[in-house]
Amino acid sequence: MKRNLLAIAIPALLVAASANASIEVWNKDGNKVDFYGRVKAANNITDRGQVGEGDDTSARLGMSGQTQITDSLTGYGRWEYEAKAGKDSHNEVRYAFAGLNFGDLGSFDYGRNDGVVKAITAYTDVLPQFGGDAANNDWNVLSARTKAVATYRNNNFFGLSDDFSFALQYADNGDNSNTKDAIHSGSREAYGANAQWRIFDTGLTAGAAYAQSSSSYYRHNTWAAGLKYENYDLYLGANYFQSKLKNRVDYRDGTEDLKVKGFELVAQYGFDLEVGRLTPSLAYVYHKVSGDHLRFHDNSHSSPLVKYVSLGATYDLNKNFSAIVEYKFNLLDRKDVGAAENTKVQRGKHENKPGTKDVLGVGLIYQF
Repeated sequence: MKRNLLAIAIPALLVAASANASIEVWNKDGNKVDFYGRVKAANNITDRGQVGEGDDTSARLGMSGQTQITDSLTGYGRWEYEAKAGKDSHNEVRYAFAGLNFGDLGSFDYGRNDGVVKAITAYTDVLPQFGGDAANNDWNVLSARTKAVATYRNNNFFGLSDDFSFALQYADNGDNSNTKDAIHSGSREAYGANAQWRIFDTGLTAGAAYAQSSSSYYRHNTWAAGLKYENYDLYLGANYFQSKLKNRVDYRDGTEDLKVKGFELVAQYGFDLEVGRLTPSLAYVYHKVSGDHLRFHDNSHSSPLVKYVSLGATYDLNKNFSAIVEYKFNLLDRKDVGAAENTKVQRGKHENKPGTKDVLGVGLIYQF
């Protein structure tokens, strides 16, 4: 059975731009190869000293392919590479995996791919320039692009319902839960699952995911739940996640467990113009970390990691060229943990408060 690779292998939100504008370079005798790419010229304007400030220009190039082996068996693969062009430039292989699709029996692939939790946190990872705080986060298990993962997916519940899909995943010492400390600095084995239900013809989709990594002493788990509504003009997304990190903080008299939780809300509405389409965007993002014995600067047991309101817009001149603008109203206090993590260079006691400054992101995107 011939199927579009991108619809089989990865969440639709992640590859929407590539799927709509890719170039088919080969399609013959059951073999198909597409190339796609993106150049984003962007800048984040804010006070100096804040993480992510300045040039955010990058270029991506990817390839997806599939081959028809039998009437019910298809082989597929995907590779994507990104090069950063700013002063803190670095290169990354974003995706590199191959697998087999067995029709109604599902698909199986292995390589560098998205963690299963990201399928749910991606509901709100749709902002013009920022966002993705839960979807690409070291605090969470299998929530970002991850190496050495084996993934089974079934997008139609064994042919019984096109509205229900699920995935199972195992990471061979490849999960992304570094959790920013020496105790958990080494990646460990992890496993997870997700399920999504398109609720009849309402435009609503509900999803949930769970992932866990563990060793002989440390344990780290994440669960997430989300809801999204989409039609041609309106998009609404919400998700809530929670991560528990056992034995995260080491004290003289023992260890303490930490909990990280948060929620994200986003609303977008598209307007067709004489030339192109304008999509304003509004979002609220809040994450915090807490511990029973861990006291932060204000002597509380919890402190925000991320807290902001986002107001922006995307102007699609056509399917290949877009302009983006987004203003992030940073609601962090200078004593919050997130303010320290958002500071590129520590300056006394945040005397210049760089980790609490608003940010304006602007950019142009060309994609094919």
